Amino acid sequence: MTSLVKELCLLNGVSSGEDEVRDFLIQQARPYADHLRVDALGNLIVFKRGEKATGSKLMLTAHMDEVGFIVKDITEEGYLKFAPVGGIDPRVVIGKRVSVGDRRVPGVIGLKPYHLVSGEEEKTVPKFEDLTIDIGAASREDAEGVAALGDLVVFVSDAVEFGNGMLKAKAIDDRVGCAILLQLLKEELPLDCTFVFSVQEEVGTRGAFGAAFSVSPEIALVLEGTTAADLPGTDAHRRVAVLGGGPVLSFMDGGTVYDRGLFELLRDVAEQNQIPWQTKNYTSGGNDASAIQRTREGVRVAAVSAPVRYLHTPSSVGCCQDFDHMYALAKHFLAAVAAQS
Repeated sequence: MTSLVKELCLLNGVSSGEDEVRDFLIQQARPYADHLRVDALGNLIVFKRGEKATGSKLMLTAHMDEVGFIVKDITEEGYLKFAPVGGIDPRVVIGKRVSVGDRRVPGVIGLKPYHLVSGEEEKTVPKFEDLTIDIGAASREDAEGVAALGDLVVFVSDAVEFGNGMLKAKAIDDRVGCAILLQLLKEELPLDCTFVFSVQEEVGTRGAFGAAFSVSPEIALVLEGTTAADLPGTDAHRRVAVLGGGPVLSFMDGGTVYDRGLFELLRDVAEQNQIPWQTKNYTSGGNDASAIQRTREGVRVAAVSAPVRYLHTPSSVGCCQDFDHMYALAKHFLAAVAAQS
């Protein structure tokens, strides 16, 4: 599982520019799919028949996109002004390497030199308006030769295993979910399943709403990455989730109150199969479930997430064992749903 997560994390897919990730997933999924399509928004929707013919009863979803930036201006000196795409803390981007546009122009996010910072500025967090991307251009004309307004900008980061079974990479949220869906798709299934690799989750769960409206499932399982704050100085009740503690089963977050029966089914399945699990100690965040739940006449939703430190940064950290346990839980959940069908 970890090798597939790493491979996916190295692909670029800022919201609205998921093409590279989608192309990889299509190539991997096509041999195992009974039906595969890409909708108007760019969601990849894959149907595979299982042992039980239940049609579109069950939908599994993970989002392809990652946070990044978009170029909104070019200065006379050749620097790029930009805005965030998705929720990014400006404190984590200064000095980070980025890649600009389809040409993958290398750049670095810069800020006013420290020796020019006033005492008041030193006490405040810089705003994105204060930052620029340096692509080494000598002028606006020089920069316009390789970059354009509207170009998407992605973090440049490697994918490295380190420490006690940890993985450092960009976009673990939610390439871990994509990896699990892809692995499940390659196996024999206990019931028919529709797999949705959604777009634009990071900018308002936009892709999932259209996909769920089209598929019209009765049950949806969202596979995600969620915030872990198991860090020094953080009170236990605010740590959200802990790396190595197993998959996170959500009963509520910032966008969804989850189906109680499905939450209990996931919990029971985990305990019956000796899979460690945890809930969020601090209700926060949101995911595609909020959009899926509200589509058509409503959908029963559940979510299983991998805890991830430093979410939405170029150096997110996840636990490889959590990824494996998340996959195992999803697989057993399919069997449990099939048994009830």
